[in-house]
Amino acid sequence: MKRLFLLIATLAFPAMAQHQMPPQGDPSQFKPLPERKDVVSWNTLAQVELVKAKDRYVPQFASSVTALDQKQVKMQGFMLPLQMGEKQSHFVLAAMPQTCSFCMPGGPESMVEVKTKTPVKYTFDAVILSGKLTVLKDDPTGIFYRLTEAEPAK
Repeated sequence: MKRLFLLIATLAFPAMAQHQMPPQGDPSQFKPLPERKDVVSWNTLAQVELVKAKDRYVPQFASSVTALDQKQVKMQGFMLPLQMGEKQSHFVLAAMPQTCSFCMPGGPESMVEVKTKTPVKYTFDAVILSGKLTVLKDDPTGIFYRLTEAEPAK
């Protein structure tokens, strides 16, 4: 029993300490990206509500969002890797940079799952990608958006 307590305490302490520490780095880097006319706006993707459907909640998207479904788009955001390595082919694109390795920088409306044609070099800077956007109305993983066949753009 003592070992179990020590294991739980050891695992919990770093997580508790992490939540008490303020974000590191230049606070100006945590501002939203400037709006660009040639990329899908994060404000547009945020036009979604969770509505109760039977025993669970599902996203209900504004018409401006559903109009983007299955369209070729450009998106700008910050890479959150899902794999190890310098190059990434499956990652999350987020509206805001990650402030700690255990914290997500927003809700599902501010993130897009990305699958690229060829691996992309990981960077802390904002990236611009083009690809086919899918609006996910009932994804079991809880994500709202997926960008496939993505590749770097300018």
